[in-house]
Amino acid sequence: MAAPNLKDEEPMQIEHTTHDDVFGEITDEGPNYRNVGFVGTVILMMKTQIGMGVLAIPSALDVLGMVPGIICLIIVACITTWSGYIIGTFKLQHREVYSIDDAGQIMFGLPGRLILSAGFCLYYIFNSGSAILSLSIGFNAVSTHATCTAVFVAISAIAGFAFSSIRTLGRITWLAWIGLPCILIAIIMVTIAVGVQDRPDAAPKTDGPWVSDWKVAGDPTFAEGIAAVSNLLFAFSGTPGFFSIVSEMRDPSKYPAAMLICQSGVTAVYLIIGCVVYYYCGSYVSSPALSSAGALIKIISYAFAIPGLLATMTIVTHIPSKFIFVHILRGSRHLNSNSPIHWATWLGCTFGITLIAYIIASTIPVFDALVSLIGALLGPVMCIQPMGCMWLYDNWAKGKNEPKKSKRWMLLAGWSVLLVVIGTFLMVAGTYGSVKGIMDVYNESGGSSAFSCKDNSNSI
Repeated sequence: MAAPNLKDEEPMQIEHTTHDDVFGEITDEGPNYRNVGFVGTVILMMKTQIGMGVLAIPSALDVLGMVPGIICLIIVACITTWSGYIIGTFKLQHREVYSIDDAGQIMFGLPGRLILSAGFCLYYIFNSGSAILSLSIGFNAVSTHATCTAVFVAISAIAGFAFSSIRTLGRITWLAWIGLPCILIAIIMVTIAVGVQDRPDAAPKTDGPWVSDWKVAGDPTFAEGIAAVSNLLFAFSGTPGFFSIVSEMRDPSKYPAAMLICQSGVTAVYLIIGCVVYYYCGSYVSSPALSSAGALIKIISYAFAIPGLLATMTIVTHIPSKFIFVHILRGSRHLNSNSPIHWATWLGCTFGITLIAYIIASTIPVFDALVSLIGALLGPVMCIQPMGCMWLYDNWAKGKNEPKKSKRWMLLAGWSVLLVVIGTFLMVAGTYGSVKGIMDVYNESGGSSAFSCKDNSNSI
């Protein structure tokens, strides 16, 4: 019998597959969820952090004063950097973890999952609402209030839905590459402008030179001070999103280095921008800060900032949508396919998140108040307390069973417990201060600020 002619046979189609503890079998037939490189990770992290929060830092320094404000900002940066590190180590030891609720399941069972799932979704939905509000402010500023603010809020929500519906973070990285330099250019432009101009835009138009009234230390009430600290915490609010980013890295072992680069760069930007803008503007600093340098600079800076604000809105809408999507289809073939069920579920998640965020942006249309509420009510339970618990979960038994406990173990155990205590205090006290601030705004406006047509780019 003649041997078969191998040359005449059809070449075999080899399907490349990768197994992931979260996404299952990743094939060429579906989206590649594990496609974020090292540099892309740094950019995504920095864009997750640098967004709306940096625009509220100068006004927080105005409340606290320059020196206490800097000290508080550095403390928050150190705490969130430690939290970011713990996210990476916990993920490497528990590969099945995709988000913070998976960590809650491991540590506390079903109650932990339910509480942290609700907190995570609410946290990012409020972040998405803040992003929609920020983008509407940008549209108002660039167009000099060409139409009703409610229309700009709706346009911002539609844009957020469209871009956040891109299915993988790897494909969103390009938007972060554009958005990060754009927001940095905008805030640097304002920083330079307030330094060379005669006075900030909101300062009294009097004869003679104007001298900034910046303070070394402020004299806020308790509610005002704790609300300002909540604003600083919100500036580092991208931390819980690091779970999703490390889950989509090609090489998760490189996460700690990427996170340290991100946090160092973010902290430096916040310190420079916050201090310089507050030094030159004093109590007449605007919030968001891009409105501080006059009408022309406001238009130009917001024109640059809009891509950055859009990138922020995309990421903070994509992350909770992906969170819900993965939990609905996890273990199903539809998670990694292009089936109608896959697309219907995915678009339903992004639309649902965007719709709720739109309602929040329309009903709490005051930038500082919304930022402060997010940082106080949901920031600690997302950025501080769970990370202290994660270290204790992985290391408590190891140190406790040693005949002689090491100083390093005792120090880290004490630090982890302290984080839980600090987070609880900030959550309770900060929420009080933020809610009081929102009530004051509504009392001043008589409740007319919700779904308003008023120009929201002129608030200070």
